[in-house]
Amino acid sequence: MALKSKAEHTRRDDVAEQEAQMDELIAQLETTVGIDREKAEQAVSIILGFLKQAGPPDKVSELMDKLPGADTIETPSGGMGGMMGAMAAFNSLQSAGLGMGEIQGVTRQLVAYAKQHAGDELVDEVVGAIPGLSQFA
Repeated sequence: MALKSKAEHTRRDDVAEQEAQMDELIAQLETTVGIDREKAEQAVSIILGFLKQAGPPDKVSELMDKLPGADTIETPSGGMGGMMGAMAAFNSLQSAGLGMGEIQGVTRQLVAYAKQHAGDELVDEVVGAIPGLSQFA
């Protein structure tokens, strides 16, 4: 019984740590890109959702597993695969109130965060496999 409770406690600590790391990314976006928290959270959600739909499933799954806090972010579903998906994601980001410079800033910061946690090679594979993404990264 004590082992289960210790395992549950460790799991809760891991989730809290991942949420804290994602909060750091959101705070970094607020500071470096100059957007408010709500826009930063929306942008991360839209971009991660786009990656999940448009990227190679095996590589994106591996990437999401290595991004602390990625599983704590609700992502939109449907309609964002391929080149049209890039436009849909771009339109969603604009609808969230982000301008072109802010979209590029958020994307670059998110890519840097991903490379820090998952490594250059994996991130470059995912970015390179999605038409239209490299112009924002």
